[in-house]
Amino acid sequence: MRRRHALALLGSGLLARPALAQSRTVVDSAKRAVTLPAKVERVFVAGPPASVLAYVLARDAMVGWIRQPSPAEKEFLAAPARDLPETGRLTGRGDTVSLERLVAAKPDLVLDFGSTTQTYVSLADRVQSQTGIPYVLIDGRFAATAESLKLAADVLGRQPRGATLAAYADKTLALVDGVLTKVPPDKRPRVYLARGPGGLETGARGSINTEIIERVGATNLVEGVGGRGNIATASMEQLIAWQPEIVITMDRAFFDGVKTKPGWDQVRAVKEGRVFLAPSLPWGWIDAPPSLNRLIGLRWLLQTFYPAEARLDLRADTRDFYGLFYGVTPSDAQLDRLLGGSH
Repeated sequence: MRRRHALALLGSGLLARPALAQSRTVVDSAKRAVTLPAKVERVFVAGPPASVLAYVLARDAMVGWIRQPSPAEKEFLAAPARDLPETGRLTGRGDTVSLERLVAAKPDLVLDFGSTTQTYVSLADRVQSQTGIPYVLIDGRFAATAESLKLAADVLGRQPRGATLAAYADKTLALVDGVLTKVPPDKRPRVYLARGPGGLETGARGSINTEIIERVGATNLVEGVGGRGNIATASMEQLIAWQPEIVITMDRAFFDGVKTKPGWDQVRAVKEGRVFLAPSLPWGWIDAPPSLNRLIGLRWLLQTFYPAEARLDLRADTRDFYGLFYGVTPSDAQLDRLLGGSH
């Protein structure tokens, strides 16, 4: 209701931006032709996945974060981008940006990364029409990572960097496929993703939250469970019936206390000590958000699930990824904290 009211207020065109004197046209992932300035210097991110995409490609052009990073997250982000103000979010649950506030930020474009379904196309078209600010949708599906990086880099005028990052994505996915050729399907693990401090929030098979787990050949046991969007809620009875061989979590409180939680001692992965804490700074390696941060998560999962076949040096891989994508080089002490609880 709030957004519809804001759109009505903007309908008079009083807040719409003037036509661009110099422009170019791109076709985004939703096949929308979008007119952009010749040079993009100010980018407004629509949601969490887009904030990662903008940061890794053009952090100097970001006008702000949807949520200001915490001190722990800032430790793994480069200055001055890590200290940008909070601008709120346009998409997803808990959207916090009025269109008046969006216009006041004076961005050259709005960037979204994720779903390109009609819901998001409609939102993009309405916001663009009422504000005069170009709104670009980039496909966030994991399989499209390399091509999406190249498209986003073209939109932002960062083609060489986009090509470098896309090559890393292709190399990582090829690494996954190479390891999987060494692991017969019946030797791949049955996995449960435990989200939140209780561990019963999860992602159903095929969801954006678990596609990284499925991409490395594991079986996500969660199927036929109700939830909201990509998130599902399992019962303890279902979990005991599934008997996962491995449990993955990103929640430190859950990881530290899982053995004392009622019912969890009956879960095979817990009994066998195969609960793994995925790193989560500055963004989660599994999802949270489901964006480019998952590329290093692929390597972590390979080493977690198939250590004999993968034989990865996670410390070196992590340091390389953070340097290339985030512009920071973790120290040995930082690597200890990032990877502690995982191996």
